[in-house]
Amino acid sequence: MIASPGDVPEERQAVRELIYEWNALHADERKQVLLPVGWETHSAPDMKGPAQSIINEQVLAHCDLLVGIFWTRIGTATAEYQSGAVEEIEIHIAAGKPTMLYFSEAPVKPDATNNKQYRQLKKFKEYCKPKGLYEGFDSIADFKNKFRRQLQITIKNYFAPSQNDVLDSSIFLESAVNERITLSADEQELLKAASIDSRGLIHRSKISAGTYVETNKKQFINIQSAREIAKWNAVLESLLNKGLIKAVGYKGEVFEITAEGFDVADGILESA
Repeated sequence: MIASPGDVPEERQAVRELIYEWNALHADERKQVLLPVGWETHSAPDMKGPAQSIINEQVLAHCDLLVGIFWTRIGTATAEYQSGAVEEIEIHIAAGKPTMLYFSEAPVKPDATNNKQYRQLKKFKEYCKPKGLYEGFDSIADFKNKFRRQLQITIKNYFAPSQNDVLDSSIFLESAVNERITLSADEQELLKAASIDSRGLIHRSKISAGTYVETNKKQFINIQSAREIAKWNAVLESLLNKGLIKAVGYKGEVFEITAEGFDVADGILESA
């Protein structure tokens, strides 16, 4: 569920695009598909009660994860809450479901801001502060970078598939710290190659001709398409998050396999 007032249309669209990107990279492997949902696309006219209650019944009740986004407005008040977005957030949290909440810190033009809305939003933000962890962002690019990474974390924490649901191309390995690590076929391939590389390094080059990921003299991006580049960037990000590689170049161009990464790679090679 994407919950927000009407002043963050770019962010709402970014959520949809990044969800589609996640599906392209992970849906087949994990046997999970994320569906971006909003009242404007998933509700139908019904005159049996207040509009927000109908949205809650038709849409919100069926959602597993909520993404809330605010900038200068809190939205239109409902019968019981400061706004429809706030009502959706409160009901979703009360149901014990995960909520990812974002507040834009982009500059605001005073003459383009509704002071009452902005004051109410600031109060809501203060209200949320002791209740959990929310995220700030200062641009669309910043929001995309954070949401892409944090969506991965949230899916991993709340919606990890059972072992029986994982395709044979994934492998479960016990790491050096006795934690279960799940690797996709692409992650296995890149980690194995890095473990064989004489220096244990992975290079990511972004030049005018395109983006390249290389280790052990092997090139992993063979087609310069946005989809293929996004896939291998996600593989690198996943290996980083799992502690199997670490960044050693200040521009995100060089990665080094960690001791744990070598242990996991050895397990992959032994099981092959």
